[in-house]
Amino acid sequence: MKELPELILASSSKYRKELLGRLGIPFTTASPSIDETPLDGETTDALIERLSQQKAAVIADQFPQAWVIGSDQVADLNGVAIGKPGTHAKALAQLKMMQGKTVVFKTGLCLMNQASQRKVYVCVPTDVSFHELDEPTLENYLHIEKPYDCAGSAKSEGMGIILLSNIKSNDPTALIGLPLIALTGLLRSVGFLIPSN
Repeated sequence: MKELPELILASSSKYRKELLGRLGIPFTTASPSIDETPLDGETTDALIERLSQQKAAVIADQFPQAWVIGSDQVADLNGVAIGKPGTHAKALAQLKMMQGKTVVFKTGLCLMNQASQRKVYVCVPTDVSFHELDEPTLENYLHIEKPYDCAGSAKSEGMGIILLSNIKSNDPTALIGLPLIALTGLLRSVGFLIPSN
């Protein structure tokens, strides 16, 4: 049986780890340390591509024979990036700002191998429309879910679904943080057997 190449998820996200685990192929995780601050004048498309590729590159430099997955997500409201809130106050402000609007959650995905100098990048957008909800409802949601590590504070795989009126995407896992439909295609294209025996 052909030995599978090493696969590393360049992320400390428990959400991405759980998603990748669904594919049933062996992998390890490594946390890349990068500055995620947007550059002056950087578009959300450029930001998400840069961060996804930088995450993969940091780990690929350490493990040149491995295939490395880098991924990042930005919520785009009319061209403005809405990142992870970090605090309760910022999360509440984000949710108030997005009420009644459609936000594009852009999930970048980079697959990289340093030894072969191969790199593939895709971005999977998800259009997410938000209800208009009163502040007590938003506060209750935040206290229960604590989505301070999620772009846009909307944890759709949990109670965050109550915030949303509509989701449009070609890949339901993209909104959670790792677009498995796109990733499965990329992994197969470089020799991974999915599912593996």
